[in-house]
Amino acid sequence: MTGLADIAVWMRDTGVLAGLVFLRIGAAMALLPAFGEQVVPVRVRLGITVALSALVLPLVGGIPLADPTPGPLMRMGAVEVLVGLALGLAFRVMVIALQVAGSIAAASTSLAQAFGAGLGADPQPAISTLLVIAALALACAAGLPVRVVEALVLSYQLFPMGGAAPDGLIAAWAVADVARAFALAFALAAPFAVAALVYNLALGAISRAMPQLMVVLIGAPALTLGSLVLMALAAPVLLSAWLAQFHGVLADPFAAGR
Repeated sequence: MTGLADIAVWMRDTGVLAGLVFLRIGAAMALLPAFGEQVVPVRVRLGITVALSALVLPLVGGIPLADPTPGPLMRMGAVEVLVGLALGLAFRVMVIALQVAGSIAAASTSLAQAFGAGLGADPQPAISTLLVIAALALACAAGLPVRVVEALVLSYQLFPMGGAAPDGLIAAWAVADVARAFALAFALAAPFAVAALVYNLALGAISRAMPQLMVVLIGAPALTLGSLVLMALAAPVLLSAWLAQFHGVLADPFAAGR
């Protein structure tokens, strides 16, 4: 009977730990790039979450539960969800940076009206969708699944299971990382903004020199063609710069808040 009681306690503790790990990974999975996209079916996301939980659980197991009563467990579950959402958002802001960069580039090059179905619920300019899909494919080819597992395991060193809610760190990170994401977005869209500025200045000078010339009829098609050519030339460089920044976030998601 003593052995059965020990087995029952072990099964209870293991089940609780598995549930807490599932809460953190499930919350992160809702926002993770590639894994958490709305175009991925819910059943597939649930299966990936269960598989990742089974993979991470042995690496973080053995954490003693001081008080396995419902009240403390609910508090621990809420903290795990908060940490998972913060971890997923740390990676999601990098995708948002690409979407903002694509929107700025589209607005600068008169392609903002070319909307289409993006990876999310809201339509995005065609440039944003192209950049996001290419970046996610590049990240997956560069080992995104493995790096995500590493980040999930390392998150238990930053935020141990059963610890206090990391409100201060998450607030500091949110301000710093969102600012970094917008700075990255403007940097990625800079070639398009500069090219559009030079083009409009040249078009204004031509219009002043030749008022009788219908510069709009000539300038609009030229701007669209030039934007597509610039996109083809600049996209590999922009995606390489984004991937380098993304690897830095994967290595230490909350570095900006410290």
